Parts: sequence; C-alpha cells; structure tokens
Amino acid sequence: MLIDSHCHLNLSHFRDDYREVVDRAVAAGVEKMVVIGTDPADSIRAVELAHSFPGVIYASVGIHPHESRGASEAVYARLAALAADEQVVAYGEIGLDFYHNHSPKEVQRREFARQLNLAAELELPVIIHDREAHQEVYDIIRAEGGCPHGGVIHCFSADYAWAKRFVDLGFLISLPGTITFPRSEMQREVAMRLSLADLLVETDAPFLAPVPRRGRRNEPAYVAYVAAKVAEIRGVTPDVVAAATTANCRRLFSI
Repeated sequence: MLIDSHCHLNLSHFRDDYREVVDRAVAAGVEKMVVIGTDPADSIRAVELAHSFPGVIYASVGIHPHESRGASEAVYARLAALAADEQVVAYGEIGLDFYHNHSPKEVQRREFARQLNLAAELELPVIIHDREAHQEVYDIIRAEGGCPHGGVIHCFSADYAWAKRFVDLGFLISLPGTITFPRSEMQREVAMRLSLADLLVETDAPFLAPVPRRGRRNEPAYVAYVAAKVAEIRGVTPDVVAAATTANCRRLFSI
C-alpha cells in the first residue's frame, strides 16, 4: 500500500470526477492521500474532501508563496481555526518560490517566517515549497528556530548535498513524478543516496505526471510509478519502497 503525500484534489482540475479519481487511487493500492491547502478557499476545500473520504483523505492548510501577498491576520486566524479540525495533519504548502515570483520576494520571506511560527504554535508538521530558493529556505527555517514537529520538503528539486542538509534539520524529502523524467539526474542521486527512512513519494497532482503518463493530468494513482522508479534506482522491490515511505508518512503526519 502507498500514500500520496502531496496532491491537489481540491483544484478545479478534479471538479467533475474527484470521486472516480479517489476510487482509481484506492484500486491502485494508494490507501491514503494528503490534499494540500494553498490559500483559504483551497484549504477549506481540502478539509471538506477529508470529511467526504474519512480515513482515506487528510488535509493540510496554509498559504502558498504564490499567494503570500494576500496574507493577513484575519486569514491566519481562519487557517488556525481550520487547523483545529481532526482531519488536518499538517501546515502548508508554505515556503519560497523565486522562479515564478508571483508575490514579491520580501513578502514571501516575511509570510514564510510567520507561517513557520504559526505551525509551531499549532503543533503541526510543515509542508515546504522550495523552488530556486534553497539557501533562503534553509536560513529562514534556522532563524525561526527550526520546525519542532518536523516537516517535508515537497517536490524536491535540489541536489543530494541540499537533501542531506535538510534531513539534518529534521526534514523528510519528497520525490515527485519528475524522478521518471530523463533529465532528473539530481533527483535520482537523492533517491539512491538518502536512507529510505528519509523519503516520501508524491504526485503533486494534477501537475508533473510521471512517465508513462507524462503530459496528461496527474492523479494520486500514479504515485505507484514514482515508488517503482525509486525502487528501480535503489535495486529493491516496489513493496520495499512502499512500506518505508508509507511508514514515514504515517509517522510525520500522525496518521
């Protein structure tokens, strides 16, 4: 059995067939999915989905760096209230994105630090988005005193040296479908050299569909392709990767 540690079934891409998508995932051996909040409305929908599929879907709440310009104390109060729901297992997706820069860098930095502290107050692990901002993500986490309840660097895109630095801070590293792409040598090195105890697998659905589904809408059932690729890289069976990453995800999110 597998857990998709990061998917966005709350987006409009799944509005018309989310039940069928969940059914396909379960049929493919994906026993649980974590649906990610990226803004208040998105977070509310994630919690709604978790209540619609108890024991199968869990939720996170947070403000994505793309949306950080819209953050306010009222927004954070709403997210804190949502986080009290028993189906919410993490705070995020938060972090920095210096590739798209949909919000100004200084706003991203400020709101990332604010949300790290809020997650600590809520006693939740964090789900971190880090795109072309590895040093600043690392520095802000350290400046804010780390993440006492753990966390994951989702959709990991840096090299092994950075993976090891984040693991040493207490983070798990989550590998997405891009590990199946021909030019993903850095991710494959991470998959090979890190301990299985430090890895999660994810889809980031509807984005980043793995080979052989590349170019189509991604969905949680396809996390099996990610686990199979990690297994191939490590020279073990997919069951070994599934067992380890599922145990890691259960431990991190207390599910």
